[in-house]
Amino acid sequence: MTIRSILAAAFLLSLAACLRDDNPEFTPDRLPGPAISIDEAVDGLEVGHRLMAAGEFDLALRAYYRAAAQQGPTVDVLSAIGSANLRLGRMGQAEQMLRRAIERDGEFVPALNNLGVVLVERREWGEARHYFQTAFALDSGRSEEIRENLRLALANLRDSGYSDENNDNFALVRRGDGRFLLLSTP
Repeated sequence: MTIRSILAAAFLLSLAACLRDDNPEFTPDRLPGPAISIDEAVDGLEVGHRLMAAGEFDLALRAYYRAAAQQGPTVDVLSAIGSANLRLGRMGQAEQMLRRAIERDGEFVPALNNLGVVLVERREWGEARHYFQTAFALDSGRSEEIRENLRLALANLRDSGYSDENNDNFALVRRGDGRFLLLSTP
């Protein structure tokens, strides 16, 4: 007999001892840990959220893709995929997924906020401000993170020279067939 087979036999004997009927700790009605259903055990969104909290963004993205395969492209799944891509620095993919999430539900606060963050990274202050303001209003100003993001976007918008005060010198003129022309006025 080899050492490997002896160790395997010892392991199986110890496992069998744990599962004996007279062991009160391991009876079917007293299994250790909380009881969860199969669906809860493999929920890709929940697994992905836990991996994101642990800083495992690549693994979280895989879990979110599994959730997309199981649940379809829901607003939660699309937003989660976009958020994971954002944390991985994949701005183009993040923007695409977050815009798809907002198309499904224009009032989904996490997607609005995260799309604003992507736009800040791209220095698109005006559009970022729009998404932050919408998220802030829908959230009723409860989130400190969204409030800070909005403050940052507004500060950078003023510094960039494209604030609302500069928009007074323009006029929008309709040219027919749904076309408009933006003219500078003196």
